Amino acid sequence: MHGERVLFLDGEALVIDKPAGLPVDPPRDGSLSLENHLESLKFGFQRWPKPVHRLDRDTSGCLLLSRNPKAHARLQQAFEQGLVSKRYVALLDGVVEGTSGLIEMALGKVSTAETGWRMVEDPDGKKSRTKWRVLEIKDGRSLVEFLPETGRTHQIRVHAASGLGAPVVGDGVYGKADGLGMMLHAQRLIVPRPGKPDVLAEAPLPERFAKAGFADETTPPADVAPAADAVVTPDSTDG
Repeated sequence: MHGERVLFLDGEALVIDKPAGLPVDPPRDGSLSLENHLESLKFGFQRWPKPVHRLDRDTSGCLLLSRNPKAHARLQQAFEQGLVSKRYVALLDGVVEGTSGLIEMALGKVSTAETGWRMVEDPDGKKSRTKWRVLEIKDGRSLVEFLPETGRTHQIRVHAASGLGAPVVGDGVYGKADGLGMMLHAQRLIVPRPGKPDVLAEAPLPERFAKAGFADETTPPADVAPAADAVVTPDSTDG
């Protein structure tokens, strides 16, 4: 993992800009994962850093790792207490109706031999909430920011496809594959720490967004910054 991927570093926390295609957990097939890069992310410490949360394999952007066990517990507690704010940017395959809103949906997991597993709207599932806002529309596609208030598996991907009627470009599960890859990026992460400066990291939009015709001009004005009470569970994957 090259140094330019490091977005934040101190004695407790490390935030990297995870590339799309890199899984956080080791795959069953033994292919490369974040674990193969942990040695290069020690930065003078003896222990490997440890992921505090998860991003899907094909989601890029801000990923938080702890640098010691005590810090890991404190950072996880911030997630559990609903103190962590996240901002995602996604390119959706379609023109979204409206300019902003809140998606509320109960999600459950289904699995079939033909299509594998996925998350679907399920009245008996776990509640999920995501604020959204359109940033730009061009050539039949919508660049949208998502501020998740819960952290369910595939939450943003399902909310885009089922809630807004426009799946994330390149999402082969809820939409269709694309040569650009999946266009979902964890752009900002803020983790408050009592008595210390916040962990604050921002990951620039990857080159694949520019190739799709959307420039890196996605920072929202102050009045639409993520709410301080945004909730993300520590073992979840929003994207």
